Amino acid sequence: MNNKYTLAIDPQQMKISIKKEQLTILFVTLLLLSCFNTLRAQDKRYTKPSWFFGVAGASNFNFYRGSTQMLNADFTPPSAFHNGEGAGLYLAPNIEFHRPNSRWGFIFQAGFDSRRGKFNVITEPCNCPTILTSKLSYITIEPSLRVAPFKNGFYVYGGPRLAFNQDKSFNFEQKTNPAYPLQVQNPDVKGDFSDIKNTIISMQIGIGYDVPLNAIDSKTQFVLSPFLSYHPYFGQNPRTTETWNVNTLRAGIVLKFGQGHLEKMIVDGVVQFSINPPINVKYVKNVREVFPIRNYIFFNKDSNSIPERYVQLERNQVKDFKEDKVQFTTPQNMSGRSMRQMQVYYNILNILGDRMVKNPTSSITLEGSSENGAPEGKIMAQNVKDYLVTIFDINDDRIAVEGSEKPAIPSGVKNGVRDLDLLREGNRRVTIESESPELLMEFQSGKDAPLKPVEIISQNEIPNGDVFFNVGNAKEALTLWTLQTKAENGKTQTFGPYSDEQVAISRKSIMGDQPEGNYTVVMSGTSKSGKNITQESVMHLAPYVAPEVQESVRFSIIYEYNESKSIAIYDKYLTEIVTPKIPFNATVIITGHTDSIGEESYNIDLSLARAKDVKAILEKSLDALGRKDVKFLVTGEGEDEKLAPFENKFPEERFYNRTVVIDIAK
Repeated sequence: MNNKYTLAIDPQQMKISIKKEQLTILFVTLLLLSCFNTLRAQDKRYTKPSWFFGVAGASNFNFYRGSTQMLNADFTPPSAFHNGEGAGLYLAPNIEFHRPNSRWGFIFQAGFDSRRGKFNVITEPCNCPTILTSKLSYITIEPSLRVAPFKNGFYVYGGPRLAFNQDKSFNFEQKTNPAYPLQVQNPDVKGDFSDIKNTIISMQIGIGYDVPLNAIDSKTQFVLSPFLSYHPYFGQNPRTTETWNVNTLRAGIVLKFGQGHLEKMIVDGVVQFSINPPINVKYVKNVREVFPIRNYIFFNKDSNSIPERYVQLERNQVKDFKEDKVQFTTPQNMSGRSMRQMQVYYNILNILGDRMVKNPTSSITLEGSSENGAPEGKIMAQNVKDYLVTIFDINDDRIAVEGSEKPAIPSGVKNGVRDLDLLREGNRRVTIESESPELLMEFQSGKDAPLKPVEIISQNEIPNGDVFFNVGNAKEALTLWTLQTKAENGKTQTFGPYSDEQVAISRKSIMGDQPEGNYTVVMSGTSKSGKNITQESVMHLAPYVAPEVQESVRFSIIYEYNESKSIAIYDKYLTEIVTPKIPFNATVIITGHTDSIGEESYNIDLSLARAKDVKAILEKSLDALGRKDVKFLVTGEGEDEKLAPFENKFPEERFYNRTVVIDIAK
């Protein structure tokens, strides 16, 4: 009986001594790490990492509960085994995510998980001690939710455990009766448990504490994280038969690393205080532009679908689209004329659809032209028709479609001598033709008559009367700051407190009814360490005076490729529409442009010829009215990319660059 007692107790005593040794080593390690971190110099500061990568190593203390007897189909011991315990290795890569100063995060581990152990020794009727050892092990996947309740190194975690069996072997050992020491011992029986579950789904819950291994002056930061977790018996029955289940207490350490971001080192008082007082503007210029809508939809090479750059609406958007609102929906922050005006042109399908809805007796013909022949050209035209019919509910019989190899007025020189690739791109299009005057530009008719232009109003922003106070680095260096203004008559006002780096205060709030004069401004703030910071400046303010709004009018005339005399079709338009808009003693600035095709020197001459052609018509119509008061400025800019109204990337931009721009200013 003494031997049996010693056999049952010794393993437990051994485990207790191991635990004490582990706790001693862990305590000494944490003490040394704490001293190490305290003594490190901190010339730079980095944020704590959000992502950590490393490895976890631990001991599984496994507690067997329940019974097992039939080990497999070939071997069943005389008696059942009950309960037991043992220790096994746990080793897994570790991935973590938790933002600095955040409570929430996650942990992911996947690795080797040993649940080996020994069942309690039993004594057979022969007074023979019998031992059953299990080498149970798994490949385990363990995703966990991580919670740091105090936003420090301490955390709790928990989540599911998905385990795949790797080893199900056992070792059965029957010792001899101690009363007969000369008896030959039976050989060990080794084998695999039967009815072992291939997959185990269970859970775990644990605690841990992150201990930094290096100071925050390191970009790459290492962390040692001791942890303790408990895996209850729920779901941990390794076999589909009998009552054997496993509880596990896991104790270990994770070594992990991550990279932080350099923090700005804040020095008390390092703020930049500045003031931007408003200035009264004498004049604000608004431009009212009559923008022509070219009656072409250009198609991409090797495609008969409407290009994506053209604005295409959904049916439920039609009710909100109005042609006269396009100018207001055009983004005001687009840089240059090219993007703002082209956005209007790219609404050509919707402008046409809106006009046809408003004018139910109007009709159009869509002629598609393609270098691949008339059939493809007709498909292109049909696609435009389908859009108008489907989206705007226009009757099918109001739109005719045709196809051709080239448009009625193609780009290029007769016999194709200069029919370059860029010119061929311009010929791949659908032309909108109509005899309905409500759709067309004033006094225009014929196959290539442009559509009625759209008026665009470009308004320059009138500066407001706000004074902008800037406190650079305020968010980093200060908790709060205030402003105090003092007028020349001694009147003092206080504004704030503020925490932003820029604050706008209306001029009226500062000046009230006082006249123009100087103001002393004192900025007072409190640093994050509690120190008071004060900076002073002087600004000059004058009462707001509304600027004078100067309006100018702009018209544009579009030419065909390489033409300078076809302006005759615009003669009536320039005479009866543009001339009456020229006020007395005005200056008319006429600027000619070309696209990027052709020689640069030739294009300069061509653009100047176009500008002179427009000037001649306007002078003639003014002379007919007996007016000699208008000053003309005429230039030809050729294809100059810096001065061209539009880019030359797409054929429609090149068509619009074949233009003369007329600016009328007082």
